[in-house]
Amino acid sequence: MKIETLEPPKTSIQVIERMVALLDALATYPDPVSLKELSKVSGLHPSTAHRILNDMVVTRFVDRVEPGTYRLGMRLLELGNVVKSRLSVREAALDFMRALHKKTQQTVNLSVRQGDEIVYIDRAFSERSGMQVVRAIGGRGPLHLTSTGKLFLSVDEAKAIRAYATRTGLAGHNKNSITDLTKLERELSLVRARGYARDNEELELGVRCMAAGIYDDGGKLVAGLSISAPADRLQEDWLDDLAQTASQISAALGFRPASVA
Repeated sequence: MKIETLEPPKTSIQVIERMVALLDALATYPDPVSLKELSKVSGLHPSTAHRILNDMVVTRFVDRVEPGTYRLGMRLLELGNVVKSRLSVREAALDFMRALHKKTQQTVNLSVRQGDEIVYIDRAFSERSGMQVVRAIGGRGPLHLTSTGKLFLSVDEAKAIRAYATRTGLAGHNKNSITDLTKLERELSLVRARGYARDNEELELGVRCMAAGIYDDGGKLVAGLSISAPADRLQEDWLDDLAQTASQISAALGFRPASVA
């Protein structure tokens, strides 16, 4: 009687290791590579390599140039640029954020966009700031309810803004939240005209924010710098300090006003 040897089930880690092996193999070739060569270099069976490559083509980590040949996909470049911008923004911003916090004695946030949310990637604050709610580094907030989120929405085209509203339903957190598309569009027009954005207790009751944009050397909005304070303490004269600090960080990233897209 013939006894079949069953191949052990593949764990998630094994799949990831095989994906990385294929990506590493692709990275060693300047031109598109055949499935046969990738299988040889990665040590994977052709059918296994083919299956994993197909999945990575769907997710744009790999491009299929023509039947049977592959190269690294553009999504890797997109993600690499995101990582690069975040790392450089944090490095460029930290000293300026500390100086702004020292002057205002309020929480200073550095945030970036990720899909339909902003992500807090750094913060300068002290226990004396009096904030009842402080979102931790790595925390998230909806674009339409946050000052930095509004900055990012303001540079989107009208079609993209409508699509965002459809995807999210413009869900609100409290009575001050903007949940109507027409009202959001008016708010974003003000952001464009003023060059800064506000959150008037739209995300958290009792907390107000103001934000200014940070731009890279290509004139792209890559982050937002915001001051968060108890609603009754936010001072209008901080706007100039905020805008100046954001400009200093942008300059450290190589931005020049003439390079705005």
